[in-house]
Amino acid sequence: MHTPKHGQSINFRRPKPRFYVAIALIFGIVFFVHHAIIAHQSESNHPSAQPDTAQVIQTRQNKVQKELNAYLKKVTADGTATVSFYDLGAKSGSTAAKSKVLNKFYKRGEFAASSRGHTAEIAASTYKLYIAAYTFHMIHENAFTFNDTSKSSFEQMIVDSLNDFADDHLETWGMSNVDAYLKKQGWYSPVFLESRPAQTTALSLTSALKDLHDGSGPYQNKSERKWLLSLMGKQIYRKGIPTGAKEAKAGTTVTDKVGFYDDENNDAGIVTLPNGEQYILVVMTHGHEQTGLSGFPRIAKIAKHVQQIVYSDSLTKGLK
Repeated sequence: MHTPKHGQSINFRRPKPRFYVAIALIFGIVFFVHHAIIAHQSESNHPSAQPDTAQVIQTRQNKVQKELNAYLKKVTADGTATVSFYDLGAKSGSTAAKSKVLNKFYKRGEFAASSRGHTAEIAASTYKLYIAAYTFHMIHENAFTFNDTSKSSFEQMIVDSLNDFADDHLETWGMSNVDAYLKKQGWYSPVFLESRPAQTTALSLTSALKDLHDGSGPYQNKSERKWLLSLMGKQIYRKGIPTGAKEAKAGTTVTDKVGFYDDENNDAGIVTLPNGEQYILVVMTHGHEQTGLSGFPRIAKIAKHVQQIVYSDSLTKGLK
């Protein structure tokens, strides 16, 4: 190193301007990155930055409802079907009932839809749900008591869809009296007229099944309600809603009442998924050259697709 002599000045080299620009740029980058990291950490720790679970649930629910409405409109577009769906929520004590996520997503009545649900159709043997309701009403009024014969006939009405009990007691009690009672319950009326086959609507059958599920109206007696549901679980025509629901989810059970008359094939039931979620589905069909029971696969297809729309496991995936 050269040492200057006494009195000789040292000639320092002044940095070029580019040096200051580079230093400023480096400090600027460091400052920006530092504050970006702090801001990110702050946002991550702030509750509002987390996904809004309620908003996600609402978005998914809206999507389900839209898809369900569109599907029901599609399958009833030609006027040969009416459909009604109602989500009952979780069965008490079930796995679903204990799940916070499922309780948020499947609140009772959260999903409800119908297409042509107010349109009166030939009821076929679904009207026997109304006969069962009126029978229990008459028991509570002390106007009817089962004996062995009438009890067996009632069971055959539900399990085998035989007509003896319904025909005999409609004649005894009077169609107009039964219809007046049904109207009082808020159900479709008149179901019974001498001039035509019994008729009803999908929404009326849904309402009757709600009362049966809830133990309200004519179904307040627990033992009678349990008995009727057990009979519906054993009814022998299982190619409609029971088949479709099981195809959608193995282990699904159905308590239902079917009806078939000429080309009319109807099914009205309460469906319970393996985890305990429950819903009501009513499908009434005619036309399409149906005869006998040939329309029930059509009902099964509708039931399967409805259940897949509303109860797909993916709908609650990732929710807390």
